[in-house]
Amino acid sequence: MRKSWIGRFSSVAAVAGLAVSIHAQAADRVVLDGSTGVMPLASALAKAFQAKNPDAAFEFGKGLGTKARIQALADGKIDIALASHGLKVEEITRQGMSVHEVARIAVVFGVNDSVPVANLTGQQICDIYSGKVTNWKALGGPDLEITVRTRPDSEVDTEVVRAGIACLKDLKMAESVKAMPKSGDMARELAAVPGGIGMTSMTVVEQSKGSIKAVSLSGVAPSADNVRRKAYTLIRESFFVTKASPSPAVARFLEFTRSASGDDVIAANGAVPAR
Repeated sequence: MRKSWIGRFSSVAAVAGLAVSIHAQAADRVVLDGSTGVMPLASALAKAFQAKNPDAAFEFGKGLGTKARIQALADGKIDIALASHGLKVEEITRQGMSVHEVARIAVVFGVNDSVPVANLTGQQICDIYSGKVTNWKALGGPDLEITVRTRPDSEVDTEVVRAGIACLKDLKMAESVKAMPKSGDMARELAAVPGGIGMTSMTVVEQSKGSIKAVSLSGVAPSADNVRRKAYTLIRESFFVTKASPSPAVARFLEFTRSASGDDVIAANGAVPAR
């Protein structure tokens, strides 16, 4: 009888131990979703955090829209909602959430590495997107067709460039201009298509390892110093939205993003720390 009891106790203990282990793993897991424009930087921060905290686990969604990401956070389906500027902070706070500004990132016109053109004026950008200029040769480059890409007008990168370049504000883009639904789609397209140009972020440029280059606008480079001084004006803010009292795992990750190590990761990925 005693052996039978010991056997049953051992089995129960093993199951309990497994349950504790699974709970610990779940407790350390952080689920993020929202702006695909913020995801590349969030992913880099998560990877660096995991290098220091091997037990941490992160799961990224496919890109929830503005309302859906906040609702998912409120419902407990995600732990961090990724967002860019335009947030109604007071409204979010009333819902029991906190907004954490992580970084400011230059929105740029990225070109495929086959394009040697390093600077464009606002008017030249508009000529490209209207279809008036269709070959890089007309802009001092090689005899190479310009393959033009954009993001949907509802996306932050497009909103920023339309607001920041006067002639783009109400410009009707040529029918040949193809829209890329997600930030990742744009990154893959610019890296793969010779002669390509499209709006993206400096984080994507840095992470492309040279396959995408950022052009200066009217002689102003999208450098960290120019973003910090606001000399380069096409900028998107990056936010992490969490519950007002986040889980310990989320709190540790937020602390890391505000640390000197987090600043280093942000800077290495083409962004400027917000703090």
